[in-house]
Amino acid sequence: MFKSPDKTPKQYTPGEALQKIASFCAYQERTQKEVEQKLRSYGLDEDEAGEIIIRLSREKLLDEERFAQAFVRGHYRQKKWGRRRILQELKQKGISEYCIKSGMKEIDGEEYYQNLVDVMEKKDRQEKEKNPRVRRMKISQYLTGKGYEQDLIKIALDDLGKAPEDDE
Repeated sequence: MFKSPDKTPKQYTPGEALQKIASFCAYQERTQKEVEQKLRSYGLDEDEAGEIIIRLSREKLLDEERFAQAFVRGHYRQKKWGRRRILQELKQKGISEYCIKSGMKEIDGEEYYQNLVDVMEKKDRQEKEKNPRVRRMKISQYLTGKGYEQDLIKIALDDLGKAPEDDE
């Protein structure tokens, strides 16, 4: 059976791969793991991919600390994720503890708490549940899924008068 040529990934020389991967990295922040996978898909072996990664790092096109900082900023400001979810995602991407700590410093405590309150108020407006206890539980579960810490969720719910005692 004849295979169509577009199914087979194109093989690149290390020089061609370097040019392609440099623009891949310039487009947006990348992890070493992503870059290595991409280089391997270009048909390069582990040593060739490693050399290119070292060169990209030296030329500051690949920087995991910068990636972690950008990831944290974007996900806590745009997606309004909590610390736990961001931490989990960074670990899944294979980012080092040092880079994760550096990235997590991007979170401003007051802005973070305000994000939590904003997300909670939006969810509260959308929630159809009438029973105050069940409503509070559903909102709390939603916020936990977004990665916020239980103690902050409780404080925010209490601050907004969402305590079951207040609603009855």
